Amino acid sequence: MPKGLLWFFRITLAIIALVLVSFSLLTAWGTFSNAPPDNPPEPEIVNAQEAMALDDYGALLLEVRNGETARSVGQRLENAQVIRSRYFWYTLSRLGREHIKAGTYRIELPLSQMKIRSLLVQGEQLLVKVTVPEGVTLKKTARIFEDLSICSADEFLAAASSREILDAYGIPGNSMEGYLYPDTYLFPLSYPAQLVVRAMADNFFNRVREIAPEAVDPAEFNNRIIIASIVEREYRVPEEAALMAGVFYNRLRIGMALQSCATVEYVITEIEGRPHPEVLYNRDLEIRNPYNTYLRSGLPPGPISAPGKTALKAAFEPVSTDYLYFRLLDLDSGRHYFSRTLDDHIRAGALYVKG
Repeated sequence: MPKGLLWFFRITLAIIALVLVSFSLLTAWGTFSNAPPDNPPEPEIVNAQEAMALDDYGALLLEVRNGETARSVGQRLENAQVIRSRYFWYTLSRLGREHIKAGTYRIELPLSQMKIRSLLVQGEQLLVKVTVPEGVTLKKTARIFEDLSICSADEFLAAASSREILDAYGIPGNSMEGYLYPDTYLFPLSYPAQLVVRAMADNFFNRVREIAPEAVDPAEFNNRIIIASIVEREYRVPEEAALMAGVFYNRLRIGMALQSCATVEYVITEIEGRPHPEVLYNRDLEIRNPYNTYLRSGLPPGPISAPGKTALKAAFEPVSTDYLYFRLLDLDSGRHYFSRTLDDHIRAGALYVKG
C-alpha cells in the first residue's frame, strides 16, 4: 500500500475514533445532566425569591414569568438544585424550536430536564379548582379568586365593570353582578382577570339558554335576572323558589313594593360594608337606598347576587298564584309561609335573611 494512502487511512481512523469518543462523552454528559439530581431540593433553597416553592407533597410549584427567557429559568432551576446543569438546559433550548410558556406549573420531582422542558413548552400549567357558591356577590367572588391567587380582587372587580366586557355581553348595568354563573372552575394561577370574567359570563349565558332557549327582549331579560338574583337570596327549599318568583311578579304587576329582605341585606353588606345581619329590624328597612325594595317600588337597579340554576329557572318559569307575601317559618327546615293578606303575613313571625 502506498505510504500516502496508509497515512490517509490512519488519519481517517483517528478522526473516526475521536468522533466516537467525543460522541460517547457528549452522550454520557447529556445522560448525566438530563437525569435529576440524586437528592431532592431543600425547602430553604426553593423559595419565593426564586418564584418557586415545594408543596406539601414535595412537588415543585414553578412560576415562569411573562417575558422570562429559557436561560433565566434554567439558572433558577439549577440554583434550586432541581436540575444538574443549566448548560444542558441551554443546549435543549437552542435545539428546540418551541419556546417555554409563562404560567405556574406543578412539577412532580424527581424529573428529567427534557420532561420538565416538555411541560413548560406545552404549557401544562397548574390548574386551581375554584368553587363559586350560588348567591354570592361580585365582591365576595373577587375575594375568592384573590385568596386562591388566581387574580387580585381589584383586577377582578375592574374587569367585571369594564365597559368593553359589559357591552360585549349586552349588560345594561355598570357591572357583571348577577351575570357570572356560580359554578366550579379550573383556572391557572395568576390568570388574567378579564379572561376569568369572560369564562364565567360565557358559562352563565350557556346555562340560561338551556333554561330559556327562546329569545327574550333585553330589558325583560335583565328584569328576570334581577328577580332570579333576589330569589336566590330568599329561597332555602328549592321547590319554593318558583313560588317566590310568582309573588314578586304579582307585586310588580300591581305596583306593590317587592319588600325583599335580601335587597336590604345587600345594602347593608355590599353598599354600606357592614357585617351580615341575622335579623332585620325596622331601622334596617328604612335605610334610604335605591336597592331597598321596602322603600322603593319596582325592581332594584340591578341584580344583587349570582343566581344558580334553581333561581334562574324560577325567574323564567314562575308558579302562577295569587300570593302576595311569604315569610320564613322554620330556620331548620327553611320552609316559608305563603299568604294572600297582610294580616296572615304579620302573624307568621320575624324577618330573617339567608346566610
